[in-house]
Amino acid sequence: MAKLPDFEAMAIFAKVVEQRSFASAAQDLALSKATVSKAVSRLEERLGTRLFNRTSRRLALTDDGQRLSERAIRLLADGEEAETEALAQSVVPRGLVRFAVPMTFGVKKIAPLLPAFLEQYPEVSIDLHLSDATVDLIGEGFDLALRIARLPDSSLIARRLCAIPRYTVAAPSYLKRYGRPTHPMHLAEHKCFGYAYLATAGVWHYTNAAGEQASVRPAGQLRVNNGEAVLPAVIAGLGIADLPDFIIGDAIASGQVEVILKGWTQAEGAMHLVMPPGGPRPARVEVLADFLVRELVKGRKGRAAQA
Repeated sequence: MAKLPDFEAMAIFAKVVEQRSFASAAQDLALSKATVSKAVSRLEERLGTRLFNRTSRRLALTDDGQRLSERAIRLLADGEEAETEALAQSVVPRGLVRFAVPMTFGVKKIAPLLPAFLEQYPEVSIDLHLSDATVDLIGEGFDLALRIARLPDSSLIARRLCAIPRYTVAAPSYLKRYGRPTHPMHLAEHKCFGYAYLATAGVWHYTNAAGEQASVRPAGQLRVNNGEAVLPAVIAGLGIADLPDFIIGDAIASGQVEVILKGWTQAEGAMHLVMPPGGPRPARVEVLADFLVRELVKGRKGRAAQA
């Protein structure tokens, strides 16, 4: 396997040429004079030629040194420029952020926040991926994601933002026609709508205040991969659904649907901001994460105060 060029020695050589002195180059690089001298000697040995003619009073490039110096100086300048640009990227929020969000929550809650963020950070752009499917942040190259669930243990960095209540609901017309279930096990006798990305594979788990637990695998005519898609069928009185409050809250408030099984609750999920492990993260990712935490937590506190 071919060895990589000795870029460090090349850059030190270029700095010596630029400063016309080993001592001055060492001072500029915050290195010892011996380290600078060894780097140049290492480069000469690798190339099999002398680069400088040195006396106690004078330092002069050889012909080979003169030819190499032009490229070495250009290499040093390119490296310094690349490092400067990278440092600027890490300090000034700039560039693309790939952000994955559940479909309905993204449309209802995240999209309305983005104009204020984009106005505040005009050099940041966002690739917003809307899907209820769980994306592979690392494998698919996402910078961050929102997940509404009980997160399993993983290497991802996760920050819990707030709880997401869920309600089991039915339209008044459905309850009038088929009766009101009073125990989770009664759901097996009812028409229920399924959700494709349920963490427990189609099983609804309930607990009451006494600690009693019940699990049921409901069935019905409709199964969806986005919770909002089931709303028309629920409101039309065709079945029962279990949905988060950001989807069903307005329909509950308007009386289009009613909460049933009030003495029972499904395990409450939570909203998490998740990011790949490692760091430091680019400024563009940090400012978006901080913005989301601030706005979503503030919004949740505002709704709690109104309740």
